[in-house]
Amino acid sequence: MFPFWMNPCCHSSSLTHKSYRQNQLEFLRWMRDSLETRLAAINAAITTMERQMDEQNPPN
Repeated sequence: MFPFWMNPCCHSSSLTHKSYRQNQLEFLRWMRDSLETRLAAINAAITTMERQMDEQNPPN
């Protein structure tokens, strides 16, 4: 789930469990922010497409 560089077995023993968990949390927040950005772009594209379709077919 997480990149190998965040795996504690790949680092020296000086990396504490707390800092490892902090890195995991930062990674998850970054992933969430990235997904929110992509979702906002998709929602904007859908809204634009719906508006354009409504303009092409005005109600009678």
